Amino acid sequence: MEQNEGRAIRQSTPPFAFFFLVLPYGISSGFVSITLPFFLTKAGFSVAAAGAIVAVGVSANLWLFLWGPLADLTLTPKRWYLVGLTTGAGAIIVLSLIPFQQSAAAILTIMVFVSQIATTLVVLPLGGMMAHTVADEQKGRAAGWYQAGNLGGNGVGGGAGVWLGAHMSKELAGSVLGCAMLLSAIALYFASDVRIVSAGESFRSRMRLLGHDLLAMVRMAIPLLTIVLVASPIGAGAMNNLWSAVADDWHASADVVALVTGVLNGIVAAVGCVLGGWIVDRFGRWWAYFGFGLALAFVAIVMAGIARTALVYEIGVLIYAFVVGAGYASYSAMVVHAIGKGVASTKYAFCQSLGNLPVVYMTALNGYVHDRFGPSWMLMTEALAGIACVIVGLLVLRVIQTGGTTAVSSQN
Repeated sequence: MEQNEGRAIRQSTPPFAFFFLVLPYGISSGFVSITLPFFLTKAGFSVAAAGAIVAVGVSANLWLFLWGPLADLTLTPKRWYLVGLTTGAGAIIVLSLIPFQQSAAAILTIMVFVSQIATTLVVLPLGGMMAHTVADEQKGRAAGWYQAGNLGGNGVGGGAGVWLGAHMSKELAGSVLGCAMLLSAIALYFASDVRIVSAGESFRSRMRLLGHDLLAMVRMAIPLLTIVLVASPIGAGAMNNLWSAVADDWHASADVVALVTGVLNGIVAAVGCVLGGWIVDRFGRWWAYFGFGLALAFVAIVMAGIARTALVYEIGVLIYAFVVGAGYASYSAMVVHAIGKGVASTKYAFCQSLGNLPVVYMTALNGYVHDRFGPSWMLMTEALAGIACVIVGLLVLRVIQTGGTTAVSSQN
């Protein structure tokens, strides 16, 4: 059916365009996960309290599936992108104007949540664009560029926020980052737009199409396994939300934090994403996804076992960022292949919502373990959780393959 496949208004979207399109989401997330906890702890908040506020912000992504159908069944992806871009940029500016005081913890938490809800509308249409307008043999690279923009924007935006906040003011930091987000609208020129349904389609037929596509997805073994895996802590990289808050444990200065959790972090993570996307297209998304998940756990274990110095912090955080970037690229490629086409934005939003669940609970858990048992156990907890889920995931995948439930040879 024409509706099920979608109709691209341009012929295709080049993979690199997703780097620029997702930058505003990364910048906003960087302000919340890097700039915010750094200044909250400086203002007297505990690591656990700062982690809890960040976790509430990140949790906004859990609800992405609720408005996922909007991108498929109402406006075009480009129009929804512009709605999310303008509201998200404005929300970050407003958030930066609120005093970072413990008495304002409630309003800070609410505004952080609102700002992240707004920026989910930026990423909402991009999953559908990747599924419909990128060739199958290029989807790994598209996922790599997508995550490069996500993590690169997170690092560069968060680092710029720390630097501007430390040397100027947090109000200026929020304003500069908000304006930078708006510039990404230029990338829409290179993007292909998609219409899943015609303008005259009835509400009933639209909902029938939505329900049929979602039901077909959860009835197949590989997509169902993908749904479970994205909700696991494999490669979640939750420490990216707390590196700035625990910097004092490694005796790292404000400038070091701004550099390694910011600009350098963004560059290194972006390189990891692009390389990870290439590895997915070359060797297969399962090898990449599980392999990078184990590699990230290994990095955390090493950092937990060696001396805590500023140099270890710098090197460790950057290696962690590189592996997270590569892992996120494999994660996105795995999801894009699993959802197929049809109401792709809705299905991608559903998986994206679940995919943010481990970031939320691992951020909160890491903060709790840090305050209760120290930084070494914090890192070990994250590593062991990831390793356990990799083992279970591999066993289930093996059962699916040998049982012939789904033909997966082409997916490995």
